[in-house]
Amino acid sequence: MCYDAPCTHACPTHIDIPGFIKKISTANLRGSARTILESNLLGATCARVCPVQELCEGACVLGAEHKPIAIGRLQRHAMDFAYKKGLALFQPAKATGKKVAVIGAGPAGLSCAGELAKRGHHVTLFEKRNLAGGLSTFGIIGLREPIEVALAEVAMIEKLGVKLETGKEFCKDFAMTFLQASFGAVFLSIGLGATTALGIPGEELILDGLEYIEQSKLGSSNLVIGRNVVVIGAGNTAIDCATIAKRLGASLVTMVYRRSEKEMTAYAHEYDFIKREGVRFSFLTQPVRVHAENGSVKALDCSRMALGAADASGRPSPQPVPGSEFQLPADQIVKATGQEKPSLASLLKLKTERGFIQVSANFETSLPGVYAGGDCIRARGSASTVMAVQDGKLAARSIHERLVAHG
Repeated sequence: MCYDAPCTHACPTHIDIPGFIKKISTANLRGSARTILESNLLGATCARVCPVQELCEGACVLGAEHKPIAIGRLQRHAMDFAYKKGLALFQPAKATGKKVAVIGAGPAGLSCAGELAKRGHHVTLFEKRNLAGGLSTFGIIGLREPIEVALAEVAMIEKLGVKLETGKEFCKDFAMTFLQASFGAVFLSIGLGATTALGIPGEELILDGLEYIEQSKLGSSNLVIGRNVVVIGAGNTAIDCATIAKRLGASLVTMVYRRSEKEMTAYAHEYDFIKREGVRFSFLTQPVRVHAENGSVKALDCSRMALGAADASGRPSPQPVPGSEFQLPADQIVKATGQEKPSLASLLKLKTERGFIQVSANFETSLPGVYAGGDCIRARGSASTVMAVQDGKLAARSIHERLVAHG
């Protein structure tokens, strides 16, 4: 019953939250799901992985005096109903004859492809992996989003008329010249690169955090969980890695971070969660080398740190304390220290900002007719699924306007 509801403003995709909740209260779950999907085609994923405590629920006017409305759980209820019933809530508009290529089937790419298909454009979605969904499929712990949820959303986008081509890698299986000659516009949803290298001796024995999560989601027989696991990093991905280790049998899990608790990039509620899981923390700790014997990890050699002046990130810069080296015993080390900037930006000679692809207000890159969105453009602010979905939606609007204007 809120007027000009603050939760709707706090949602990056601006879902009509009072509207979809009211429809649930009148047993109109179909209408509720449609209201959600009109603003966010990946409503099922976002209901599970959005930091609602920081966004819609954090802005709920009941939060000051009572518990906020459980917006995320209500959205999940409506979306689960729609997928369980197999509801087809949208029909594409009359075909325009215009063709668009979307590179990368992560949240931004799926959102953009779906929105363009709804407008009647013919969209081909290219994905280098064998499964679409991006981090929703491979990089978000199954505890938060089962792989079936991500793949159901991919299937819904395909039902809108989007042609999905998996196993097709940009700049390897096809080039930009082909895309420009064959399509009226191109949208890049290429995400980021590999986990950032630490540059320490013995790093080849450290496991990649995203691969650790992927193997746990896909049920890989290659996934081995140590008894004494050290996770390097203090973001949400690092917390996911620590959760996997703890819940799959590790006796001791320690998260190592070179700054203090105050500078952690993980959401506060995620930090509270992982502490309740029994995970330990070693703050102001910098890994310096992996201690191994006969190729097996035995410990992580570390140095104590002190915080100095602010660096380019605006956070205090960690400085090593002389003579403070110590060892953390470990039989498995996992790194989740962020991802490298998109390498395709330099290959395509696109203008960049701090290594990320630079786009205009309408998401167009320095190459006319080529747009981009998602993590690959997130030079400012925090990267998240819901922000990627909004990028895709807004870019689709700009691409549609371009196609209409060009006749």
